[in-house]
Amino acid sequence: MAKFFGNLHLVLVTGLVLAILVMVQFAASAPVDANSILRWLHVFFGILWIGLLYYLNFVQVPTMPKVPAELKKGVTGFIAPKVFFFFRYGALLTVLTGLGIATVDGYAHQAMTFSGEGNVNLIGLGMWLALIMAFNVWFIIWPAQKKILGLIEATDEEKAAAAPKALAASRTNLLLSLPMLYCMVSANLG
Repeated sequence: MAKFFGNLHLVLVTGLVLAILVMVQFAASAPVDANSILRWLHVFFGILWIGLLYYLNFVQVPTMPKVPAELKKGVTGFIAPKVFFFFRYGALLTVLTGLGIATVDGYAHQAMTFSGEGNVNLIGLGMWLALIMAFNVWFIIWPAQKKILGLIEATDEEKAAAAPKALAASRTNLLLSLPMLYCMVSANLG
């Protein structure tokens, strides 16, 4: 068992196989189609993205000042780069699958332009908030973190200037995640 649970890829593949078995078993009551697959992937990637956003804001950022200097390299050199990889691609894939759902369901244009009614406009607001958040991830947080983590060459002054930018964008995403999540779970489209 230790070998099984020690192998992340094997656990993920096994989880995928179990999900497919559940889909097949319950296909009569929950049809498997492009929409259901996109929704499932959207939730998975959204949990990955927002879970890491919360990890960064609630755990890593507040804890780093308390970490002894000789141990910080363990976080910045090994943990943080991996976190930011999954954080970035979780954001990208959440947005892409969300746009895919809206397209397959036929409300993408109305939602994005707020020209629908009620729940379509509510999901549209959630979509726009998610797009702003994804923009922050890719174009503010990640470029700043590359400097902070030493993944690209940067002077000490550039690293010092990058830190408050990354923090402000990350906290903006934390702030926006709350209304965005409300929009996503309350729109009930589908």
